[in-house]
Amino acid sequence: MASKTMAKFAHVLQDAKHITERVHDAPEISIENFIGYISVPVGLAGPLLIKSPDGTSTRTYAPIATTESAIIASCSRGCKALNESGGGQFHVLSEAMSRSPVFQFNCTEHAIDFARRVPDLWDYIAKTAKSTSRHARLVKLTPNIVGSNVHVRFDYTCGDAAGQNTVTIATQRVCDWLLASSQEMELHITGVFIEGNMAPDKKPSWGTVSSPRGVEVVTWASLSDEVCRAVLKCTAENLYHAFRTTQEGGIRNGQFGSNINVANVITGIFIATGQDAASVAEGPFGHLTPEYDHKSRQVKLTLYFPSLPVGTVGGGTAYKTQREALGILGCSGSGMKPRLAGLIAAFSLALEISTAAAAATNTFTQSHERLARAKQGNNPASKI
Repeated sequence: MASKTMAKFAHVLQDAKHITERVHDAPEISIENFIGYISVPVGLAGPLLIKSPDGTSTRTYAPIATTESAIIASCSRGCKALNESGGGQFHVLSEAMSRSPVFQFNCTEHAIDFARRVPDLWDYIAKTAKSTSRHARLVKLTPNIVGSNVHVRFDYTCGDAAGQNTVTIATQRVCDWLLASSQEMELHITGVFIEGNMAPDKKPSWGTVSSPRGVEVVTWASLSDEVCRAVLKCTAENLYHAFRTTQEGGIRNGQFGSNINVANVITGIFIATGQDAASVAEGPFGHLTPEYDHKSRQVKLTLYFPSLPVGTVGGGTAYKTQREALGILGCSGSGMKPRLAGLIAAFSLALEISTAAAAATNTFTQSHERLARAKQGNNPASKI
């Protein structure tokens, strides 16, 4: 298969020797027209001290795949500030993965009748969905009447998998069953298609804020004024005002979420650990809340993610390098999906802290100029 693909695209690939040097891996790869690999540099951020509810703490490094200078250095500086203030914490609030098929009817009256009957069909729908997977479990059905159609959002839990494909297969089985039963049950369904864009798959939307599509997680920490001065070279109050200033700008700009650059960490860890990189579009809502205590001179920071669509099994997590990256994070094995989401959130908070401090001290540009070695005439990227 690899040789046929190479022959088919020979005119395109004649100058792609580095990309195609491992084309014979094709039997192990699950994509179509496989030609090789694009190498993305991976760096380690951290260590980051994470406090558990039982009072124990662990130090963790994060593999971040990125081509941008300063990201890993800045994230590591934020980690140092967190560590010297006692570390960060996270808590998983909920999780779900959704699919929203559309059921079509000849008139709005039939659509309304079907929407009203959806709760009564729960047992049959849940049983049918469960039959497709050992892990997918239906947890919620939300019908929405749109004209003479009904968009029904199906929310599932999916074990350790992110679950996009799992819920698609489960929901398709339910749709097929309902369509086949329509006449017998007098449901009046005339047609079905699997997704009507009410499950915000790989798109930013308020749907991922109002109802999780992935893991809902919150991370938090407090930084003392002494640590801010020593590590970040600004006061805790200055750091607080830097966050508040960026919030005001984001409000005026109509920003989706309230953060500075959490997408850098989300994207980097997604690529390194084999997550669906396009799902980054759903993840970076990131609502950061700064609070300043004038008496203790501490800044308290809370970063909330309503939807981080991550998994530790399935998809790209099966590849060897991605498994190794998950191992570095301590996220291999059963039951590690919540930890992965929490660590992504905590390392995102670390980068937020350092970036805000760079803005507060007016060193943001200087840091990028200093660390972007290509501007100094030494460009290792040409060798990658």
